[in-house]
Amino acid sequence: MLALEQLDISAGEHWAILGPNGAGKSTLLKVLGTREFPSRGHVDILGETLGRTDVFALRRRIGYVDPKQRLGDIDCTEAVMSGITASNGLIPRWEPSKRDLQVTGQSIELVGMQTRAHHRWMRMSQGEKARTLIARALVTEPELLLLDEPSTGLDLPGRERILTTLDLLRQSQKRLASVTITHHVEEIAASTTHALLIKDGGVLAAGEISETLNSRNLSELYDMDVDLHTYRGRWMSFAADGPR
Repeated sequence: MLALEQLDISAGEHWAILGPNGAGKSTLLKVLGTREFPSRGHVDILGETLGRTDVFALRRRIGYVDPKQRLGDIDCTEAVMSGITASNGLIPRWEPSKRDLQVTGQSIELVGMQTRAHHRWMRMSQGEKARTLIARALVTEPELLLLDEPSTGLDLPGRERILTTLDLLRQSQKRLASVTITHHVEEIAASTTHALLIKDGGVLAAGEISETLNSRNLSELYDMDVDLHTYRGRWMSFAADGPR
């Protein structure tokens, strides 16, 4: 159970959530994505109170990216467009509008998959699948984007493409808010503005990333001495007593 007294996420803010396994990160993301409901208190999402609104309508305003999601052996364009109908592949006899086609193309281009628009799911690399799922989440033009460990299973080039994609997305959509779960500070995009550190189902620290993400807080979060360093706007962490 996650005990969170208050968390306010405003338009244009980009949060990273860190914490040990079992801390409650995924639970929080599922609540924000209307996949789960809180056992007490209340949650307001995009001006709507969870439990007092049509969650199916609200979900269209929220992009949810789970890299463990599996789609049928459809191509990138169909996978992205199926985000409009929240289906695995296109629904028979459903006809996309001119706007649907336009946004699909824009989303594919935004994540850098335009040269692979006809690549099929089973032939994509893990990185290509991750970028396709981000485009799929963007096709409904959401106000809030939720990403559950989007760099999971990626090699270094794949991870860097994902982080570059997020930076470009945040530059082009100024009012979009986002929340990203990660286990590693190296997987936090440079454009991230805020951080939430969760431990034992409670909040250890929350706020602007420049004030929240530091060696002291990470050491307490993981019960070990941690050195945190920044380079070119990104973060790296090491065990303080480890080899240099």
